Amino acid sequence: MKIFSVIAAILITFFCFSFSLQQKKEYNNLYSSSVDDLNKELNLLASTIQHTDMSGSAGREEIRELIKDSRLKMKRLDFWFRYFEPNVYRKINGPIPVEWENEVFEKFEPPYKREGAGLSLAEKYLDKEKITRDSLNALILASVKALDTFRADSITQQLDAPDHFFLANRLYLLNLAALYTTGFECPDTNHIIPELRSMMKDVKEIYSAFGATFPSKPLSSSYLSLYDQAIAFVNRQPFNFSSFDHYSFLKDYVNPLFRMNQDFVRSYSVVTKNYNDYTLNNDCNSIFDKSLYSPQNSKGIFSLIEDKELLDEIRQVGKMLYYDPILSGNNSRSCASCHIPTEYFTDTTQATAFQFDHQGHLPRNTPSLINVVFHHLVMLDGKHISLQDQAREVVHSPQEMNSDEKELVQKVMSCRDYKNAFKKFLRYTPEEKDVSLNHIVSAITYYYSGYSYYEAPFDDAMNNKKEISTSAKKGFNLFMSKAQCATCHFVPIFNGVSPPYISSEFEVIGVPEDTNYTKLSPDKGRYLINPAPETMNAFRTNTVRNSAHTRPYMHNGVFQTLDQVIELYDAGGGTGKKLVVSNQTLSPDSLKLSPAEKADLIAFLKSLDEDIIFELPPSSLPLSGNKELNKRKIGGEY
Repeated sequence: MKIFSVIAAILITFFCFSFSLQQKKEYNNLYSSSVDDLNKELNLLASTIQHTDMSGSAGREEIRELIKDSRLKMKRLDFWFRYFEPNVYRKINGPIPVEWENEVFEKFEPPYKREGAGLSLAEKYLDKEKITRDSLNALILASVKALDTFRADSITQQLDAPDHFFLANRLYLLNLAALYTTGFECPDTNHIIPELRSMMKDVKEIYSAFGATFPSKPLSSSYLSLYDQAIAFVNRQPFNFSSFDHYSFLKDYVNPLFRMNQDFVRSYSVVTKNYNDYTLNNDCNSIFDKSLYSPQNSKGIFSLIEDKELLDEIRQVGKMLYYDPILSGNNSRSCASCHIPTEYFTDTTQATAFQFDHQGHLPRNTPSLINVVFHHLVMLDGKHISLQDQAREVVHSPQEMNSDEKELVQKVMSCRDYKNAFKKFLRYTPEEKDVSLNHIVSAITYYYSGYSYYEAPFDDAMNNKKEISTSAKKGFNLFMSKAQCATCHFVPIFNGVSPPYISSEFEVIGVPEDTNYTKLSPDKGRYLINPAPETMNAFRTNTVRNSAHTRPYMHNGVFQTLDQVIELYDAGGGTGKKLVVSNQTLSPDSLKLSPAEKADLIAFLKSLDEDIIFELPPSSLPLSGNKELNKRKIGGEY
């Protein structure tokens, strides 16, 4: 009997092991078979391109149908591809031919050219009047080659452990909120909702395979139930993406699913090995929480300090310095001269601020400092990688503060209150032996960055704290669809930072020099930092939060009202207004927005006005041992 028991135990162990291997293969096999299916579809597409006469509409339509089929196969893999290798993914479904981007972990490298290829660009290419077989096929063959990366052991081995799944799922949910329903990389808007339906169904299959393979770390029944409800919701929506209820989709389904997935990331102690997770916060429970991602270090040299009382002291010193014209070469100009706190840290009184000499004007509009912490690159041309670098340049600039660094530090330290404070702070910055400009600018950036963490009524609505108007909801749905705003201004900050929130985007929209559109603004923008054909007249995509309070608009302050801004986009940018903008990234076609739709858009933009509590300026400035310096005025003179 004992022998039979041993044999039975061995057999049970063998069958359990075999079953376990079979289960493990289920998840891996789903991935491998999906890659094979896409490979077959792409090769069929490439072969058809080689043998089809595309001089007429019939041949082109045949190719379009095959691209459509290939896109569905590609979307089945989007869950994995975007997470494992997003740069290689650009070769399969690149939204634009050339990007000059830096990721957050590449900030210290010069921008480099990233060429896109694949299905979206192939579909756009078919719209050209003259096309060549070789050019079209090159876009598809680049996709076929890119699949080799996704078959490599470095990718497939990640499928053997569960951690990647929850992180890839997080990115998938963020993309459901920010990309998949906007047309960001789907040229034919008629395909957006069908692709969404198909992809969500395919991801449900991924969920099932994962659950069978890793039963010890399952998705909960409540998660799966809500996901089924999300699929049912999408299936009830019209095919027309302009009629899709983006608001309800995000509020009732995507955001709650994100919260649950964050619970899994924490409870399963998920560990990442992927740079896609570089800035994302595992403790954030809502897409519409300002802690979602962290591009900028507002503390600067004080980054190691966590003590709240000490940080509050640094903030108070930073506030004092922000209003103190002692930072300028003539002791008459402060940070608050141009970035006026009560005006949302911008200047609504003039298109561009005065230069230091008080004669001419600076070439660009004063940008709001609120929410600037959510950009990876600072300045409209992305010149700086940190808030502190930007502050240093302003201090040194002959056109702005015109200060000598050594003299500035001496002036600040001539004030007993500043000296005592910075001597105390110096103990927490061992990398520098003496108080420097780094300490001064870091205190300032820590002060004004605190104003970036307020919520807007739209955030409260997404987090089920309050309702917003029907007009604002309609406006959001327009923003995400027909108005095409969300293809550049991404959820949740509504700036140019898209999931996984590791880079900043620049766009060319053809801003005029005047409201009569007589000529294009001569400002070269990003080109001055990174000269390339694609970067001429390109500017960083700013947030539209608080836009009702931050006029004038655009890099040159050319527009005074939101109506004027919407009119530019509605017309198709500078090109739509008959200006010559050869590299415009904005579609030149009119959006054909009705007056009612424009009003709804503005209602939505106003729902992004944050409930900021502004403080009073300091009642006095620290006294200096130099009596001449004690004549300076709070906030400066101009």
